[in-house]
Amino acid sequence: MVDILALEVIRQRRTMGIFSHKDLLSRFMRTLNDETYLRDIVITFLLAGRDTVASALTSFVWLLVKHPHVCSSIQLEADTITGQNQDLKSFEQLRELHYLQAAVYESMRLYPPIQFDSKFCQEDDLLPDGTFVKKGTRVTYHPYAMGRIKEIWGEDCLEFKPERWLKNGVFFPENPFKYPVFQAGFRVCLGKEMALLDIKSVALSVVRRFQINFVSAYQIPRFSPGLTATFSGGLPVLVREK
Repeated sequence: MVDILALEVIRQRRTMGIFSHKDLLSRFMRTLNDETYLRDIVITFLLAGRDTVASALTSFVWLLVKHPHVCSSIQLEADTITGQNQDLKSFEQLRELHYLQAAVYESMRLYPPIQFDSKFCQEDDLLPDGTFVKKGTRVTYHPYAMGRIKEIWGEDCLEFKPERWLKNGVFFPENPFKYPVFQAGFRVCLGKEMALLDIKSVALSVVRRFQINFVSAYQIPRFSPGLTATFSGGLPVLVREK
């Protein structure tokens, strides 16, 4: 079913004309004539670009309801930058929302959209600690677990604290190998900035317009197995317009 969907997307794009559009898929199609490869690209767009943002937003909403002071701080910061209840007018204004950025990063530290990932070693190699890795070995790392290790994040690693990402009120990123939510090095996520733009824009819009509460006493979420972290049973909430 997924293959049929992907191939239909490609067919429709050809019908619309790949030379008159500047979207990413059209650019690929102008340089490739391999249906299987193009299908894989479309599926990657769906999995890496859509499902991960949805997962990140679901976790973020859950944490905001659990920590209303964070929600209030996000709104106060936005009102200071844009004016009370005024829409963002530019990308530059969004970049000034340091506390919002910190809250998003902190949310994904505890609930990364991709909870574990793997790489295959192309050649014999040594890890930084001296561990030998033979060519062809599959090496798996676990961002979900890494975000909960005291040796990495300190004694308060299980607490949701956006402030840990701020220095004098300015967002300060950690080493991406310490925080591999978007991967690191040569394999860093190509859609990182777009994903952050999506998450922050939607989250800010929701925080400013709606009051969100859990439908019932909602405990720590359980995740359904899969490539992308998904709340088992979804996140039942009651939404009221402010």
